[in-house]
Amino acid sequence: MTYKPYFFILFSFLPLLGFAQVHQVNRPIRFWGSPDSKTAWKAFNDLSIDFINTDHPFEANQYLSALKSNVTSSSKRHPIYTPTFEYDKTAPIKNIILMIGDGNGLAHISAGMFAHGNELNMAKLKHIGLVKTQSVDDFTTDSAAGATAYATGQKTNNRAISVSADDVDLQSLPELLKEYQFTNGIITTDRLTGATPAAFYSHVKDRDMVPEIAAALQNSSIDLFIGGGRSDFQNDSNNYIEQLEHAGYTFLPSLRDLSGADAAKVGYFQGEDNVPSVLQERGDYLSEATTGALQFLKKKEQPFFLMIEGAMIDTGGHWNSAETVVEEEIDFDKAVGLAVQFADQNPGTLVLITADHETGGVTLPQGDMKSGKVELNFETEDHTAIMVPLFAYGVHAEEFMGFYENTFVFEKLLELVKKAHH
Repeated sequence: MTYKPYFFILFSFLPLLGFAQVHQVNRPIRFWGSPDSKTAWKAFNDLSIDFINTDHPFEANQYLSALKSNVTSSSKRHPIYTPTFEYDKTAPIKNIILMIGDGNGLAHISAGMFAHGNELNMAKLKHIGLVKTQSVDDFTTDSAAGATAYATGQKTNNRAISVSADDVDLQSLPELLKEYQFTNGIITTDRLTGATPAAFYSHVKDRDMVPEIAAALQNSSIDLFIGGGRSDFQNDSNNYIEQLEHAGYTFLPSLRDLSGADAAKVGYFQGEDNVPSVLQERGDYLSEATTGALQFLKKKEQPFFLMIEGAMIDTGGHWNSAETVVEEEIDFDKAVGLAVQFADQNPGTLVLITADHETGGVTLPQGDMKSGKVELNFETEDHTAIMVPLFAYGVHAEEFMGFYENTFVFEKLLELVKKAHH
């Protein structure tokens, strides 16, 4: 048996060493008197140290085993739009664009920003609030209760969609805005029967009541819908596609047809089932849908409400997938830039960018500004009760600064609409 001596190094001499030379003479490296923390474990891993001293072998192994997948960057870049901030702060509100990044906490936004060259469209905005997200029956909300709070101004139980905690239907924002001659649209990277979009057109006591959710769309106040899950609307059990056509909806063959469409109401399905993720080559679906929808709604020459959901930031949190979180965040931010630019070009537009909850308990222990690499650490595979940010731009944006409940967003929007359209 051949004895191979260690190359012991006092931690204080770390800056003086050339580790490559040590490995060239076939000697393993081990530090003595070194810190025993995740930061130190990562530093030693990056330096290709052979043996890492620790009093926490299980935790160290768990951390180092996940490290490769938790460190990510992105090669994608989109132009950053610089807002003018020249809108009339007191003008009547005309158009509302509510953008919901599902699961999108501050750490998710930070990770996307660092991976995108330390810049995002969201980072250009000045009016910021913090939203408390609790549901009626749980300290930590799900998407159904979280979206219901935005859509109706009422908190409810987890899993409930636009019904109260005692199962009474709650009027949603699109339903109320119809009384003020608003047109209404929803865009999502989820199935259209997913909890967040469903809260803006259906009323069911449980988010898994997919046939009932799908059936509600034909009689809703929605004039434009874009999302996945066509099979939820047409299968062996039902044919809601035909009923939607009878209700006046025109189905578009592609998103390119949206901006020029003359139909009163339009729909577009991005596939039979789930919408692919960015990593599954979704392409510019969300940005193209946003651009087309804004052009379609503008041509109506009526005030409008448009809800845009970036659904798969939440998916990345549930999967503990750093790459999914970052790529979905960047994709969502590209659509944010389009909405903010629209607000500058169309006076009376208010853009709100927020989340229904945070997913994954994400922290960012380490990163590198030059390379755009960032490390995400996940505390859980579920939602958390951490407050989520809200960014506002356009007319009356300053009224959304501060700390508030998620129900405040609905209350303030309805107040502004009533003032403008009394």
